[in-house]
Amino acid sequence: MQTTHHLARILTSTLILASLTLHAQTPATTAPTQQPATSTQQPEVLFQSHGAPPTTPEDTTEPALRHAEPTGPPLTDAQRSDLLFTAYDLDARINPDASHLSMRARVTLRNTGSQPLARIPLQISSALVWDSAALIAPTGTLPLPLAQHLIDTDADHTGRASEVILTLPTPLPPGATITLDTVYSGTISVDAARLKRIGAPASQALDTDWDTIGSGSDATSSSSSDPAPATLIAALRGFGNVLWYPVAAPQLFLGDGAKLFQAVGKLRLAEEASTIHLRLAVEYKGAPPVAAFFCSRRLPLTAIPDDPTAPAGSQTGLATADFPPAPLGFRQPSLFVIQLPETLLAPLPQPVSSSSEPSTTPAETPASTTAPDAPILAVETTDTATLPRLAASTEAIAPLLQKWFGEHPLTPLTILDHAGEPFEDGPLLVAPIAAIASTSSSPALAHSLTHAWVQTGQPWFDEGLAQFVSLLWIEQVQGRDAALLQLNNLIQPLDIAEPGFDSQQAADAASASTGQPLVAATDELYYRRKAAAVWWMLRAITGDHPLQQALTDWRNQPFSHDDPTIQAIGFEKLLEKTSGKDLSWFFSDWVLRDRGLPDLSITAVEPRQLPAGKGHDSGWLVSVTVHNDGAPAVEVPLTITSGSFTTTKRILIHGFSNTTDRIFSEAPPTQVILNDGGTPEIGASTHSRQIVTDKPQPLLQP
Repeated sequence: MQTTHHLARILTSTLILASLTLHAQTPATTAPTQQPATSTQQPEVLFQSHGAPPTTPEDTTEPALRHAEPTGPPLTDAQRSDLLFTAYDLDARINPDASHLSMRARVTLRNTGSQPLARIPLQISSALVWDSAALIAPTGTLPLPLAQHLIDTDADHTGRASEVILTLPTPLPPGATITLDTVYSGTISVDAARLKRIGAPASQALDTDWDTIGSGSDATSSSSSDPAPATLIAALRGFGNVLWYPVAAPQLFLGDGAKLFQAVGKLRLAEEASTIHLRLAVEYKGAPPVAAFFCSRRLPLTAIPDDPTAPAGSQTGLATADFPPAPLGFRQPSLFVIQLPETLLAPLPQPVSSSSEPSTTPAETPASTTAPDAPILAVETTDTATLPRLAASTEAIAPLLQKWFGEHPLTPLTILDHAGEPFEDGPLLVAPIAAIASTSSSPALAHSLTHAWVQTGQPWFDEGLAQFVSLLWIEQVQGRDAALLQLNNLIQPLDIAEPGFDSQQAADAASASTGQPLVAATDELYYRRKAAAVWWMLRAITGDHPLQQALTDWRNQPFSHDDPTIQAIGFEKLLEKTSGKDLSWFFSDWVLRDRGLPDLSITAVEPRQLPAGKGHDSGWLVSVTVHNDGAPAVEVPLTITSGSFTTTKRILIHGFSNTTDRIFSEAPPTQVILNDGGTPEIGASTHSRQIVTDKPQPLLQP
């Protein structure tokens, strides 16, 4: 059904393919590190024993909510939205056999509202139960009474959340921060209740909502009749999929327009400078798991067996990793634990020969992969028969990326083979490799491979360029018309979403936050789709080589400033240097502000015969007047066709203004075409008018 398809598209953030919809999260945004208020206090490691974890009652389908029910007036969505997490310090223990998570979460929160907060609402998945909470104060730790209940929300795959309401001894003033120490636990298994309640078929719902902790085939939620053996023993995508860490958010529902998806984007932007730290312990029996990916960062797991003398196949123990504090970036915290080492594929610059065997060395430190023969891919899968096709497809796409961004990727692209709906976070892709390796999915692979080359931390750079490269690949393989068709399909929803202005004065009076400027966009419609159109337009304005040179220089020596606006201006100046063109008007209207879309039309066409003169033969001079009834300035191609010949000239049209230009044609002109589909507009993005020249026309003297 349409609602379910929309969820699958947004929750996993579209990569736009012909046969496979891939979605992404953008890489972490470089931001000033905010240290937790309690950074001088090292929290103890909570989970050290290997005893059985607490279990929920077996005679109920939901966790037993311990402690008191909340009292007092109901919390409002505004109160839930007034809390901003500025630091997460997480201790997690996972038992894959029991699908169990035990968590100690020390979080620092700021009151971003205008009123003091006497009560603090925190939510986790309804599959989990709050065990304790305490306030960390300068005078010591103060235990807080727990009052928890279930609330309906589609921010979690169960369709509900366990919300605890903590009453503070003193209200939290506006702008002030507090640190809370919380403990909770429970089981996380595949659950598609939120999709089923809106009528989604069970198989489709499980392919979309596949977050789980499990082992073996239990970790696979795909409806495929013969899936590959599962090697993911934990797959947790975070807010909007499963609440495995604490959040404070209003109740959000799939049937309520796009509010859930908008909330996901706004939370990413609000918390991109927040720091996050994870200590992870995974219980194992037999072979220990190999590595964990947290917020797309990879660390190997260190196995600590209970009995080092026991046979390797029968050992039990803990596999641990400690992810240092780092800015969260434009993402939700996600966690994946893999059982098998990755296979390294497709070294640069020479392609892998058909007789070569792929390496099976795990990519322990992909961030340092810059050597000429370093692999482009690190793939975790048991479907080894697909690897040669995947490598060949990657090697075919790599020259395009080298041409646009530089000779070598910054890191490999890691692909974790999983049969459910794809998920992407920077250079980490969780997707079925059999689909990714297919020829029809090569635009999606080009998109994902871009994240191996480009990791600026700016969503409109990273996601917009990834979608732009997908279009470049379509153009290279299928032709320009196919790429323009795909571009127009991408940007079609902008016609409805963009703000509109009645006059230049109204556009100038609008604040910088009107709409979604690319430098502050939270919706993939803007930071991916509109951004792809912006890169396509910049390419047309500057030419391929100047843009390629600027992108390569920017990637190798990024402009070191945390403000995205200043970063955008820095790139503008670099591109002006490589192209020799003034681009301030473009960045002002298309990147730094959201002035809506242009609305172009051809208002007058006047062809006149031109007799032969000095330096030219006889021909026609066609005068074309174009009007822009939209706010942003735009540069588009103006083409005159003359039988089988065409003459094209680029013209600049400012907002709410007319522009007249003249084009010489040697043969009688037959048609004028404005815009070629490469610039988004309100309505159609190509305009044409037939030219009638059979009537006698006055000759223009040379």
